[in-house]
Amino acid sequence: MFRSSSPELPDCFYPNKEPNLITPNRQTPTHSLYLSNLDDQRFLRFSIKYIYLFKKSVSSQALQLSLSKLLVDYYPLAGRLRTCEENDDRKLEIDCNGEGAVFAEAFADFTAEEFLEFSRVPNRSWRKLLYRVEARTFLDVPPLVVQVTNLLCGGMILCTAINHCVCDGIGSSQFLQAWAHLTSKPNADVPITPFHSRHVLKPLKPSKVTFTHPGFTKTTPNCHEPVDPTNLKQYLQSQPLVPSSLTFTPAHILRLKRQCVPSLKCTTFEALAVHTWRSWVKSLDLPASRAVKLLFSVNVRGRLEPAAPPGYYGNGFVLACAESTVKEVVNPNLRSGVKLVQEAKSTLTDDYVRSIVDLLEDKTVITDLSSSLVISQWSRLGLEELDFGDGKPLHMGPLGSDIYCLFLPVAGDGDAVRVQVSMPESVVDRFEYYMGNIWVGEEINGDVGNGRDDPLVGNGLI
Repeated sequence: MFRSSSPELPDCFYPNKEPNLITPNRQTPTHSLYLSNLDDQRFLRFSIKYIYLFKKSVSSQALQLSLSKLLVDYYPLAGRLRTCEENDDRKLEIDCNGEGAVFAEAFADFTAEEFLEFSRVPNRSWRKLLYRVEARTFLDVPPLVVQVTNLLCGGMILCTAINHCVCDGIGSSQFLQAWAHLTSKPNADVPITPFHSRHVLKPLKPSKVTFTHPGFTKTTPNCHEPVDPTNLKQYLQSQPLVPSSLTFTPAHILRLKRQCVPSLKCTTFEALAVHTWRSWVKSLDLPASRAVKLLFSVNVRGRLEPAAPPGYYGNGFVLACAESTVKEVVNPNLRSGVKLVQEAKSTLTDDYVRSIVDLLEDKTVITDLSSSLVISQWSRLGLEELDFGDGKPLHMGPLGSDIYCLFLPVAGDGDAVRVQVSMPESVVDRFEYYMGNIWVGEEINGDVGNGRDDPLVGNGLI
């Protein structure tokens, strides 16, 4: 399979030993920006890292000028994260000081075609394509780090790292689309004005938790997580993981949806999420009575009352939680699983979301990953539409791969979805086999796990 022969990318050459710090081109507000409890969860203390491949490079000067202009509106990305001085050092805020975003320019000794040939799944050497900021802690890394790598063929790879505490997937896409817009149209205005205040999601005083929240659990602060043989997160991270990446075409998705009709209508996400959850659970060979959860991101901006302001620039999502036993999840028919997902989505009312916000005032409360598959949907954010003036990307995806599952867009096919998740090497073939079985009692092209004849594996070309 491809994963065993992943090519090692050559080292990048940096003409300037140090990257540039891009600051806003006008004076911006200088203050401490409050982060909501949805923003500064421990679960989100990392950077969202995207990789883009373009056929033609864009002038580095043009990219830096447009970024400098854009940071006037998106000034928190030019600031620095820090812990609050008041009350609790576990609460984060943004010091909006205009210090700047990191912009590195590099050259690499390969072509866009060569990269595209091996771009089905990430490999560790892709990390070379994003400038590594030397920092003692997560908080010391600037909220925005960018590297532009020019290729032999005249193409370009763009890698971005955007701190997840500052924004969610919708916010990251909004920022990148605005950057592309200002690069291709230097005299234009920002398409969407970001709204930075997070007070719309401030907790009550005192906190008022009015619902049970099965997607969360409590932990002992400042203590190492004890080894638990039933903890799936620990099990997965205790062994070598390899990325699995499978593309579902509209025809594949229609087959999945047909398992629910006529008695139940479902969305593409619902059908594919349940199928992925089912395949994940089956591949891990868990006891039939074991309780398992599916956590998936849901945008709640429009579910708040009143709705979050247009351009709300914070984490405006929560993880909905569907839970059941292994026996029920591995049911050959998707109908029961889809009902669970739909019910989980329907609970996310204004009151329920605000109950989560208040729950997270307790800093010992964390997302329950001990028995959960987490799915984040990037496939409907418009990320694959990014155009700096010389065409849309040939490839778009995450810079790396981990145990969280991503639903990704497919360049050139807006209706297809690429499912990517890292699995233990010992079970990844089994996972891909179950993912390929998309019709009750019918397998597609036999051995899905071999990555050679299966239409789902790779680019999904059939």
